[in-house]
Amino acid sequence: MQTSSDRHEYPAHWEADVVLRDGGTARVRPITVDDAERLVSFYEQVSDESKYYRFFAPYPRLSAKDVHRFTHHDFVDRVGLAATVGGEFIATVRYDRIGAGGMPASAPADEAEVAFLVQDAHQGRGVASALLEHIAAVARERGIRRFAAEVLPANTKMIKVFTDAGYTQKRSFEDGVVRLEFDLEPTDRSLAVQYAREQRAEARSVQRLLQPGSVAVIGTGRTPGGVGRSILGNIRDAGYTGRLYAVNRAFPEDVGELDGVPARRSVRDIDGPVDLAVVTVPAERVPEVVTECGEHGVQGLVVISAGYAESGPEGRERQRALVRHARTYGMRIIGPNAFGIVNTSPRVRLNASLAPEMPRPGRIGLFAQSGAIGIALLSRLHRRGGGVTGVTGVSTFVSSGNRADVSGNDVLQYWYDDPDTDVALMYLESIGNPRKFTRLARRTAAAKPLVVVQGARHGGAAPPGHAVRATRLPHATVSALLRQAGVIRVDTITDLVDAGLLLARQPLPAGPRVAILGNSESLGLLTYDACLAEGLRPHPPLDLTTAASPEDFHAGLARALADDTCDAVVVTAIPAVGEGSAGDAALAQALRSAAATVPGKPVLVVHVELGGLAEALSAAASTAPQAAEEARPLPSQERPPAVEAPEGAHLIPAYPAAERAVRALAQAVAYAQWRRDAADPGKVPEYEDIDEKGAARLIGGLLARGQGLTLGTEETCELLGRYGIDVHRALPAPTPDDAVAAARTLGYPVALKATAPHLRHRADLGGVRLDLADEEQLRRAYAELTELFGKPDELRPVVQRMAPRGVDTVVRAVIDPAAGAVLSFGLAGAATQLLGDTAHRLIPVTDREATSLIRSIRTAPLLFGWRGSDPVDTPALEELLLRVSRLVDDHPEVVAVTLEPVVVAPRGLSVLGASVRLAPPPARDDLGPRTLPAY
Repeated sequence: MQTSSDRHEYPAHWEADVVLRDGGTARVRPITVDDAERLVSFYEQVSDESKYYRFFAPYPRLSAKDVHRFTHHDFVDRVGLAATVGGEFIATVRYDRIGAGGMPASAPADEAEVAFLVQDAHQGRGVASALLEHIAAVARERGIRRFAAEVLPANTKMIKVFTDAGYTQKRSFEDGVVRLEFDLEPTDRSLAVQYAREQRAEARSVQRLLQPGSVAVIGTGRTPGGVGRSILGNIRDAGYTGRLYAVNRAFPEDVGELDGVPARRSVRDIDGPVDLAVVTVPAERVPEVVTECGEHGVQGLVVISAGYAESGPEGRERQRALVRHARTYGMRIIGPNAFGIVNTSPRVRLNASLAPEMPRPGRIGLFAQSGAIGIALLSRLHRRGGGVTGVTGVSTFVSSGNRADVSGNDVLQYWYDDPDTDVALMYLESIGNPRKFTRLARRTAAAKPLVVVQGARHGGAAPPGHAVRATRLPHATVSALLRQAGVIRVDTITDLVDAGLLLARQPLPAGPRVAILGNSESLGLLTYDACLAEGLRPHPPLDLTTAASPEDFHAGLARALADDTCDAVVVTAIPAVGEGSAGDAALAQALRSAAATVPGKPVLVVHVELGGLAEALSAAASTAPQAAEEARPLPSQERPPAVEAPEGAHLIPAYPAAERAVRALAQAVAYAQWRRDAADPGKVPEYEDIDEKGAARLIGGLLARGQGLTLGTEETCELLGRYGIDVHRALPAPTPDDAVAAARTLGYPVALKATAPHLRHRADLGGVRLDLADEEQLRRAYAELTELFGKPDELRPVVQRMAPRGVDTVVRAVIDPAAGAVLSFGLAGAATQLLGDTAHRLIPVTDREATSLIRSIRTAPLLFGWRGSDPVDTPALEELLLRVSRLVDDHPEVVAVTLEPVVVAPRGLSVLGASVRLAPPPARDDLGPRTLPAY
C-alpha cells in the first residue's frame, strides 16, 4: 500500500501503535498518495464546525488540489500523519516547513507550521495529543526545532492541546487569530505531561479488560468439558455482575442459552455492546474471531488459545499477525496462551480464567507471565497447611501468557492508582523494557510495595515473538537497578508470597530493631541468629517458657510494642500438648488484641505445626483455586475450622520457619528505608569548573572521524579534564633510557607498569613496580620486567609518578541500549571481581545516591578505617562519581568510561588510568512519543 515519496523513501519507522486516553488503541502512520479515498471519506465525516476551525472559513469538501496537497509529501519539509482505526482515518496532522515571513522553505530553516483535524466522534480521546507527540518527534528528526500554529479563539480544545503539552511556548493574538509558537526540545514539564498521559491511557486500557460490563466467551463447547465451557462456568459461578454470553458458531440456530447463559452463534448476533471477549477457539480460527469482535466494537481480548510463539517460528509469525490484527480495531490483548484474568472486586466478580474457584477478595495484585506459576501463587497465597499459612486475598490477577501485547508495565500503570490494590506481586520471566519498567516501578514503589521475582535469570530470553531490545547488563546489575527503583527483589515464589503477606497486612517498620518473644528458647535463638544474618538489630529473645498462656503472650507482646527501642516484633510459638483449635483461637485473639494497642509497628509470628493458629490469625476461610496435587481441595472433615476476626482487627502473618519470617521482615525494613530516602532523593550538583560546551565541541570533532572509537590517552585526559577529572600522566617507556627520561620529567618516586592487555591492572601478576626512588632502582625494575614477561614491545611499559597511598577502586559508566546509562563502583582487585562486589546506580546520580553507592558494596568498610587503617577521603570519591555521572548524562555520545585504578587516599584521590569510548548515542524510547512495542 505504501509508496516511496518524491524525495525520500517511505519512513516506515514513523509507524506506531498508541494507546489513547480511553484505553483504546490507534495506528499512527505517514499519509501517502494511496490515501486519497481515505482522506476524502474522513473529511466527509467531520462536522462543519470542525472544518471551520481548521480552515477559518466554511469548507464543505476538499478539492482535487487539496487532496493532492494533503497526500503528497516529501517526508522532510512537508509531512502528514494519520491516526487510523480499522484502517480508516480518525485524525490527521501535518507540518509545512516555513522560513522568514511564513513562506514555504527547506532546510536549514528550522520552523514549521502545524495543523490538526480530528473526527468529531473521536474528539476527547486524546488523539490530537498523541499525534502532537509523534509529529514533534518527526520534526526534530528532520531538523525542525520550533512549531507555529494559528488557531481561532473559539477552538479552545485545540488551544488546550498545545498549551497542555508542556513545551516552552509564546502566545500572541493578531487579526482575530491566536498564534502559538513553541520549541520542540523536550522539557521536564513536557516529559512529565507525556508520562502522565501514558499512565492514564495504559491504566485505562487495562481497566477495560479487568472491569468489563459484558463478556463473551467464544468457543464454548456444546458438551460439558473443554476450555471454553470451563471458563464460562467459572465466570458464572463467581457471580460476575455484568452480562455474560456463550458464543460458538456450531450452536444450532434454535439454541438460546447454555448452562443458563445466553448463547449466540457469533458476536455479531449479540444485541448491545461486548466489552471483553475470552477467545478459546483453535489458533487457525482466531483471525476470523478477531475480525468479528473488531467489527462489533469489542474493547479487548483475552486469548486463551495456544499454538502461537511458544510453538515455533510459524506460531511466532501467527502471534505477530494476531497483535497487528487486533490493534487495527483498537483492541488490546492479554495472551495468547494465557491462563486468564481475575477481578475479585464485589463490583465485578470476574473469574475469566482456568482457576476453578474464585480467589478470596483482598488487597494483593498478582501478575505472572507463566500460567502455571500464577495458579501456584494463587494457591500458595490462600491454602491452609504447609508453606505460608497466613491467608490473604487477591484484588486482581493477570496471567499474560506469551505477553504479546499487555505486559507487566501496563498492569503496573493500572495498579498505581487502583484503590483496591495495596501490594503488587509480579513473576517475570523477562523485562522487555528495563528503562520504562524502572521508571514505572520507582513511581509505583513510592505509593505501594512492589515485589518481583524474575525467572529464567540464567538463560532467559524475551517472550516468544515479542520484539524487545536486548540488554547487555548482567542479571545482578539489573537487579541492583531495580532495587534502586524501590523494587523488592526476591529469588523465589516462596519469598514473593512471604513478603507479600507481611506488606499487605502490617505497617512498615520504622527501623531495623527487632524484639523477639515466645514460648521456645531454641526457636527464639534461631530467630535471633536469622535477624543478625539479615542485617537487622535484634534484642535478646524473651523466653515466656512453654507454660505461657495466651494472656502471657498478650502481655509480652504489648510490652515489646510499647518499647521505644523496638521497631518490629517477631513472636515465636510452639503448640502446647493437647491444645486444639480453641487454644489456637485464644492465642490468635491475644496476639491480635495486643498488636492493636500499637498499630504502627509490624508483628510477625513464627509457628511450628500449630494447626489452626495461622488461620485464626488471618481469620478467613479458603476458597483458593488449587494447583496440582498438593493443592487438591481438602474434604470437609480435613479442613481446620476458620475463626472469624472482629472487623478492623489486625491480620498477623504467620510463617513456618524463622528464616522466612525474618527475611520478609528484612525486605520490609529495606523498603521502608527506601521510601524515606525517596522522599528526599538529593540533587545533581552543579560544578562551576565543568566546561560542557567545550566537551561537546571536542566530542563532535572526535566523532567526525568515525562511528565509534576508543580515545587515545591525550584525548581521554583532555575530555575528562573538561569535567574536572584529572588523570595522572603515564609516559611510554619503550627502552630503559626512555623510562629514565620519563621519570626525570615526572619526578621521583615513580611506578613502572606493564600495560599489555594480559597484564593491565593485574598487580597480582607482578607487572607493576612501585616506589622506585632513583634511576638505579628504575633500571633494575625495567630489567626484571623484561626478563619475566618478554620484550618491551610486548609489555608496553609506562612510567607514572607515584600517587599517595590509599585504597584502589574502580569507577565505570556504560550506556546500555535497554536499561540506559549506568554508573558502577567497586574496589579494584581480583577478589572483588570474583565475588561480584560491585554497586550500580542509574545516571544521573544525585549526591545522596553517590553517598549510598560507595557504602553499598560489601567491602565498603575498607574505605572507612577497617581494622585501624586510616579512613579515606570519601567526599572526594563521591565528587568523582558525580562528575562522571554528569559527563555521561550531558553527552550521551560518551557510551563507556572506565577509571581504573582510582587510588583514594586519606586526603584526595588519584585517577591513575582512564579510558573513554565514543559512539553515536543509542535511541532513547523514553524521550520519544508514546508507542506500544512494535511487531
